[in-house]
Amino acid sequence: MNVKLMITWLFISALFSISCNNSSSKNSSEIAVDSTKNTSAVNIKEDSIHYQIDGKTYKGYIFYNEDQKGKRPGIVVVHEWWGLTNYTPMRAKELAKLGYIALAADMYGNGQTAPDPKVAQELATPFYKDPSLAKTRLDAAINFLKTYPQTDTSEIAAIGYCFGGFVVLNAAKLGSDLKGVVTFHGGLEGVKPPKGMKTKFLICHGGDDQFENPHVEKFKKEMDSAGADYTFKIYPNATHAFSNPEATAMGEKFKMPIKYNAAADSASWNDMKAFLKKLF
Repeated sequence: MNVKLMITWLFISALFSISCNNSSSKNSSEIAVDSTKNTSAVNIKEDSIHYQIDGKTYKGYIFYNEDQKGKRPGIVVVHEWWGLTNYTPMRAKELAKLGYIALAADMYGNGQTAPDPKVAQELATPFYKDPSLAKTRLDAAINFLKTYPQTDTSEIAAIGYCFGGFVVLNAAKLGSDLKGVVTFHGGLEGVKPPKGMKTKFLICHGGDDQFENPHVEKFKKEMDSAGADYTFKIYPNATHAFSNPEATAMGEKFKMPIKYNAAADSASWNDMKAFLKKLF
C-alpha cells in the first residue's frame, strides 16, 4: 500500500473522526515447532512454528500434504499490512493442497496484528523506509522452510498480498533466493531492480487500485530497463485488496477504497497456479 497516499488517507480519516475498532546477516533460523495437527481429510499437516531474528521471536505456520511422497517446491506467503491474520495461513493451506509446502510468514514479530489502519501503518512504515528489512525477514522464513525434509531447496517461490507484495518484490530485487514471485494487489514501490535478475515475477493488479495505480508505469519502466522477466496482469473493476473476502467489510468499517472481487480473486489464483506450474 503506497505510504504517501496512505498517510494522506489517515489524515482525512482523522478529520472525520473515523473510529478504529477493529537485518541482518546475524539472522538465526527456527528453533522450535510448537504444535502439529491435520487440517483436512487429505492429510494436510499444519505446523505452528517460531524462529528467531536478532533475538526477536517470529511466528508462522507450515502446511504440506503428509501423503505426498518426496520433496516438493516451497512457497513463502507474506501477509497484508494487517499482520499474520487467519487469511495468510488459509492461502498457505490452499497451496499445500496444490502439492507445495507453504510457510505463512510473520514480518512484524510475535505474530502481531493490527486492529486498525493507524497501527497497521506504524507496523509497515519501517519496511517502506528501509526495503532491506523485507529481505532480512523473508530470508529467515526461507531458511526455515528449507529445513523441512519435504522442501526442494532449489525450488523456492514467494507470494505476497498488499504489503506482502511489497515485501516479496523488494526481497527478490535485493537478491533473496527466490525462483519466482507472485504479488496480489501488492505495493509497487521500493528499490530499483538490478539487471540480471533470475527471479521471475507475476504481478496481479486491480484495475481500480487507487493506492497503486499511480506507480504502475514507473514500475513497468524500471522492470523493463532491468530486463526483468515479469508478467503484469490487470483485473478490471478490482480495487486494492481484491483477493481477500474480508476486504469489503474492512473497507466499509474504515472508509477505505478496498473491496473483495470474486472474479478477480479466482482469475488471479488461476494465473498464479499456471505461473507456478511453469516455474517449477
